[in-house]
Amino acid sequence: MNNNIIKFSANRVWRTYQGGKLLDLIEGKEKPEDTSFPEDWIGSTVEARNIGREHISEGLAKVALDDGSIMTFRDLLKQHKHHFLGSVDNQVRSLDDIPLVKYLDSATRLHFQAHPTREFAQQRLDSPRGKTEAYVILEIREDVTDPYIYAGFQRSPSREQLKQWIEQQDIDSIEKCFDRIPVKPGDVFLLPGGRPHALGEGILMLEIMEPSDLAVRFEFERCGYVIPEKARFMDRGIETALDVFNFEPVPPEKIDDEFRCQPTVVIDDKNGNCLEELIGPDKTPCFTVKRASVKGNFARHQDSFFIGVVTEGSGLMRIDNHVTQLNRWDRFFCPANVSNFEYESVSGMTVLECYPGQNQE
Repeated sequence: MNNNIIKFSANRVWRTYQGGKLLDLIEGKEKPEDTSFPEDWIGSTVEARNIGREHISEGLAKVALDDGSIMTFRDLLKQHKHHFLGSVDNQVRSLDDIPLVKYLDSATRLHFQAHPTREFAQQRLDSPRGKTEAYVILEIREDVTDPYIYAGFQRSPSREQLKQWIEQQDIDSIEKCFDRIPVKPGDVFLLPGGRPHALGEGILMLEIMEPSDLAVRFEFERCGYVIPEKARFMDRGIETALDVFNFEPVPPEKIDDEFRCQPTVVIDDKNGNCLEELIGPDKTPCFTVKRASVKGNFARHQDSFFIGVVTEGSGLMRIDNHVTQLNRWDRFFCPANVSNFEYESVSGMTVLECYPGQNQE
């Protein structure tokens, strides 16, 4: 295996809400439109769980090999795990260590939902990973004046009250438990497992999460689509679904401390190159997210694989004698076997780097 990066093409996935027009624009489609394919799963080793579409393979990223053949990225990793994933404490990393990274482009407010913690998933769902997730806001649609997300109950209902509202689909009452949290490009949020949430309309973001598609969807209908019963509570009953929730309130004055993440400068070479840690092990053991801002030549050293996404500008990436052009919105995988590389940009380039967690169990 050579020490070059793997670039990914679009990997659109069907979801229960509308969006994706901006992703169509990124892909250069002639007639961009919002559809049921509002997400692009970048380098995904996870299959999407879409009830009623089980006959369709969705979610797994595919890569083109040198001989022209196509295979899933997951199968390629399995063949060369040490090269791509590296090891920790003399143990080769698992595919479960790879964060699931998505472009998400919402045309409407998403369903209210909650995801299990890792501990809940392991103990109750026979899954090694839950679904703690993070948002990096990239763009806001021009026709949206007050972009927002909902995160955590600001006014928590009792378990029995929430159960009644869910069964009656009293969405007005559920929505009153939340305050709108304003967002803008550059904002970073961490949503731990258990916290109920919803993403507002008109937001393009990069979503980073544990590699699973586990969700309690407690709002059953949006934009005319009704979520099948099997897809609402992870194919379990409402009591199990309610066990997922963290009912501890997050009052308005605590929202920023609980969910917003402030960048920490890791490298500043005073020449315009900067590396920031957006989400580190002090926030979550599930993944790490960094942001490289490049102006000129930026030599880097890393001891782990990462998924990279170019969110601004363009430039080059040099690894030994390999030079790869990077343009805005490009996404790629940098193997663990690559410890030293260099970004280069004349006009400026920003790359989000998504790493495995520091404490995988």
